[in-house]
Amino acid sequence: MSSSGSATGEAGSHGHSQDGLPKLILGALGVVFGDIGTSPLYALKESFIGHHPLTVDQLHVMGVISLIFWSMMLVVTFKYVFIILRADNRGEGGSLALYALISRQSHGKGWMRPVSLMAILATALFFGDCIITPAISVLSAVEGLTTVEAGLQPLVLPISVGIIIALFMIQSVGTSRVGALFGPITLFYFIVLAVLGAMSILERPEILWALSPYHAFTFFVDDPKLGFLALGSVVLAVTGTEALYADMGHFGRRPIAFSWLWIVLPALMLNYLGQGALLLGSPQSITNPFYLLAPENLRLPMVVLATMATVIASQAVISGAFSVARQAVQLGYMPRLRIEHTSASTQGQVYIPFMNWILLAMVLMLVIGFESSSNLAAAYGIAVTGTMFITTCMMAVLILSIWKWNRILAGVIVGAFLIIDGAYFASNLLKIPDGGWFPLLVAIITFVLLTTWARGRQLMNDRLTESAMPMEVFIKSAARTATRVPGTAVFMTSTPQGVPHALLHNLKHNKVLHDRILILTVVIDEVPFVDLEDRVEVLDLGENFYRMILRYGFMQQPDVPAVLKLVENCGPQIKMMDTSFFLARQTLLPSERPGMAIWREKLFAWMLRNAESAMEFFKLPTNRVVELGSQVEI
Repeated sequence: MSSSGSATGEAGSHGHSQDGLPKLILGALGVVFGDIGTSPLYALKESFIGHHPLTVDQLHVMGVISLIFWSMMLVVTFKYVFIILRADNRGEGGSLALYALISRQSHGKGWMRPVSLMAILATALFFGDCIITPAISVLSAVEGLTTVEAGLQPLVLPISVGIIIALFMIQSVGTSRVGALFGPITLFYFIVLAVLGAMSILERPEILWALSPYHAFTFFVDDPKLGFLALGSVVLAVTGTEALYADMGHFGRRPIAFSWLWIVLPALMLNYLGQGALLLGSPQSITNPFYLLAPENLRLPMVVLATMATVIASQAVISGAFSVARQAVQLGYMPRLRIEHTSASTQGQVYIPFMNWILLAMVLMLVIGFESSSNLAAAYGIAVTGTMFITTCMMAVLILSIWKWNRILAGVIVGAFLIIDGAYFASNLLKIPDGGWFPLLVAIITFVLLTTWARGRQLMNDRLTESAMPMEVFIKSAARTATRVPGTAVFMTSTPQGVPHALLHNLKHNKVLHDRILILTVVIDEVPFVDLEDRVEVLDLGENFYRMILRYGFMQQPDVPAVLKLVENCGPQIKMMDTSFFLARQTLLPSERPGMAIWREKLFAWMLRNAESAMEFFKLPTNRVVELGSQVEI
């Protein structure tokens, strides 16, 4: 890939250009910008009345607004929109897609190990973010009821819990039916933000001077310690930035960049400036400047609109969690999970029941445990800033080693972003005692699970390969003497070398072989999509034995029977009624052999036992599957 990025990111790799730019822009507003679009609900308020309160005066109001503006310009606009969106893996984005892109073009260089660990850690932090976002967004929106009537405070928690439960309950239906409403609602929401902000700015136009970096500078000079602490709340204004990159595959780079530059950024900054103008004239409005921008008779409609916007933002984050989980499964970092497709026309829309109920339990735990958006703000930020910092490190590898940018220019850009992201992350580390421990705990547990699964699979495959009989030897000996029976036998194996254990066990116990034997391996390539013409690779081993490799991208769902029906270069057409599928079910025996600590081996064995069966994952016909057990020491 050249320094100008790949052309696939422009329109995506899935026919984005023919969908029409306006439609994609509208869709991106609801899905991509829902999270960052709801940050005005709490970001400015938390900067002043959070765990490190500021005096509501001209110096601090102008300083915080200036910090928010320059954070959006440097982090979101320059870093993500202008640089990182160019790093598309054939149209797809996100930490795992970025890792796959670097891995594919690095040709096995030694520094890929730390890059893979960074990608896994970023994924783990993302799951922590997916838990906090619905909790803080919905709570902060419903808290607007207290600006309508203070006596409604006791209803905030139960209403929030009800909305969150309803949100997760409808996930199995899919968002394709209601998704068409997301864009228009979010567009209306951004228009309202801009109008309310502009009306407030007209009353105190001097707030526009806050766009100058001078005010951010004087804020830090006045009290460097307080300025550093304020960064932990200011960064709440750019939460959701990673979604610009993660959702690139659904909309393409151009619609996302256009939406940000011409709709989202202006609307958000008008609203933040409007909130700042309100605080200059009415410091007591800091209790909830977002809702107090609206005239009193419009506050209840604003609560309804903001709640709808936060539900849309939460929906986008949950859908993102499903998408990332699927990528992790396909790339071998998570056990097989049951994945349901909720839309026949939109490939990216999936539902993962296990993830859904785990997320619901965690979100409810947060809402009930922290009780208010201010308390939750203390936990928010660590996962976001950690992911941003890791993305910058991976970006450094990309632009220096893959894109081959000028080293001085790359050094200046990367160094600047490492300082910015590092400062935000360091400031958020101070939140650990006040709730920041929660997303870190989730990330650590997730990181251990992901790395244990990846390492365990590698060890298991190594052990199976060590003990496997060469295929040529097997065909020359047992295959020529065994009785052959009519039909096709498909032996599925994760290692494309040697004789599958299931084949050896079948011959040992049943004393027969089928007329046609297919040794089938499904390979997930480090690209999002593999075209149908590149899907099947067949090698004739002789004696009616064939080794077959099916290739899929990490955004595709394997369907083995559907592909086998199309295969023509291994004898007569394969008919499902004459075909039997043989699967090996390994029982792991933790041992003292070098590889992993015993506790990790036991954890891997537990994950393997609870993984979705290969039969369902590969869509095999249930009445044509035979499972044969074997034991493996790792």
